[in-house]
Amino acid sequence: MEVLRNALDFSDFPRVDLCVAALVASFLLIFPLFHFSSFAMATMIQFLMFSLYGMGWNTIGGYGGQVDLGKAQYVGIGAYTTSVMLIRWDVPFWVSMPVGMSFAVLWSFIIGYPLFRLKGHYFAIATIATSLVLKDLFEVWDFVGAARGLEISPIKYHPPDFLRLIFKEDVYYYYVILGFFFLGIFYVNWFRKSRLGFQLRSIKDNEDVARSLGINVHWAKVKTYAIATAFVSLVGSFHACYIKNIEPEDTMSLDISILIALMAMLGGAGSLWGPIIGAGVLIPLKSYLKEWLGAKAGLVGIDLIIYAVIIMLISAVEPRGIWGIVEKARRRRSV
Repeated sequence: MEVLRNALDFSDFPRVDLCVAALVASFLLIFPLFHFSSFAMATMIQFLMFSLYGMGWNTIGGYGGQVDLGKAQYVGIGAYTTSVMLIRWDVPFWVSMPVGMSFAVLWSFIIGYPLFRLKGHYFAIATIATSLVLKDLFEVWDFVGAARGLEISPIKYHPPDFLRLIFKEDVYYYYVILGFFFLGIFYVNWFRKSRLGFQLRSIKDNEDVARSLGINVHWAKVKTYAIATAFVSLVGSFHACYIKNIEPEDTMSLDISILIALMAMLGGAGSLWGPIIGAGVLIPLKSYLKEWLGAKAGLVGIDLIIYAVIIMLISAVEPRGIWGIVEKARRRRSV
């Protein structure tokens, strides 16, 4: 009961923040009723997915201060586990998803234990290396379709199939990922007030001081890395059922890892709302700029330039991201 009470306790936030959060939550709940285009629905699903990716990354990258640039490997593990189990053995999503999370967490312990002996940019480079190595292995592994990948055929099932998460209409996928989104917020709200959350903030500020207080720095990092991995793997399993066609380049590329990290850092790493704000800015920007500019003659790639300029401008104004700008404005008003 105490865990549930802490997860639902948002009393440390100003009332205006809670009002805005309630309005956003209400909008998300009724969004499908407005009958937007399928492109808008796909963008919203991507927003929710990357919000969850960012929440996971934020536990180790924001609260723990460890810049992880290899999270895509866990997207791939979750996606491939669900795809293989569904295609080969007809195992439902709700069974294969926790199995994929278990595989991903196990892999995170195997590589996380030695990785966290490294610090700073050495750790970041090592996470990139492990992700790329795993991607290369999947590209030559025939059991998982090698470079061709795997395809989940919806023709074999009679939608809507809630057990296997196979639907014709995106609205079903939207509400499933929205449910995970709300659960993710409650979990991170509990996590930031948990003993491990406080330990991580102490480690981020000064590892030597944290050790002097009796905190097992290495083990705290490894445990949090596993939590971040579970978040990412869960969404990876959803991604497989939603996209229905996965391949190593689609699920395990370095671009995805960097984008996940950018979500949290742009919105405000180390804050509850940061990953959501970052995804709310970058995902629509990425989708619509690519749609409006990317396909036009002579403008291919300009969407990426605009995208990068906006990120640099916000980072130059406030290294703590958009949430840092909000907090700075509040302090100025209170003076």
